[in-house]
Amino acid sequence: MSISKPKVSIIIVNYNTKNLTLRCVESVVESRPGIPYKIIVVDNGSTEKLEESSSYKLMENKENIGLSKTVNQGIKVAKGEYILLLNSDTRVQKNTIDKLVEFGQSHIDAGVVVPQLLNPDGSTQASAYLLPTVWLAFCPKKLEKFVPKTDTVPAAVMAAYLITPAALKKVGGLNEKYFLYFEDLDYAREVKKAGLKIYYLPTAQVIHKHGASGGVTQQLVAAAKLYHGFLGYYLFTFILWSGQKIKRILGT
Repeated sequence: MSISKPKVSIIIVNYNTKNLTLRCVESVVESRPGIPYKIIVVDNGSTEKLEESSSYKLMENKENIGLSKTVNQGIKVAKGEYILLLNSDTRVQKNTIDKLVEFGQSHIDAGVVVPQLLNPDGSTQASAYLLPTVWLAFCPKKLEKFVPKTDTVPAAVMAAYLITPAALKKVGGLNEKYFLYFEDLDYAREVKKAGLKIYYLPTAQVIHKHGASGGVTQQLVAAAKLYHGFLGYYLFTFILWSGQKIKRILGT
């Protein structure tokens, strides 16, 4: 049931993936959530424009301002207690939204709850990971690709990502210093620092056409992130950190 005062606000970012986005919206509606929900689609300067619809609230940017900033725009106008982030290349399965929210409600230490991600052929997709360390950057085989049962995980893919009221209060939105990648790892670190947990709930399922929401480039970078990305994450974080230090030193 989609109403003006939802229990969960569902945020979908669209960037030149009109058909995927509309199918994602359709999958949410067809999954018939039992809890009140509202879909917010934020268009990030796409060339092919979306039309207004009774199925979702449409927000539009004139240019691509990056994933984190776009998601935060949606969070700022969202009225739901819970925030569900969905990639445009996902399709929500029946009862998934209800299961995620119900689990979040029954676990007060939950900061994030994620479903099992499935490939279009029904096979399990990598969705849970270890947080990066310098050692792990050189030992990618230690990466946790998925968890077969309900459990806490260090970090999770943000393709389908339920943020609880506790995390919204203690962590807030995404770190806007990250334009497109590593925002999932960064948010996981902040959730942990806030004393909250990330839960993996395999009884809730979402089909994810991995890479489609960002085009071919995302497929390449996603692969690099899995196998070489932890070192890159630390280098990128160091650059951001050192840049802020330099600004403070220079007084700019």
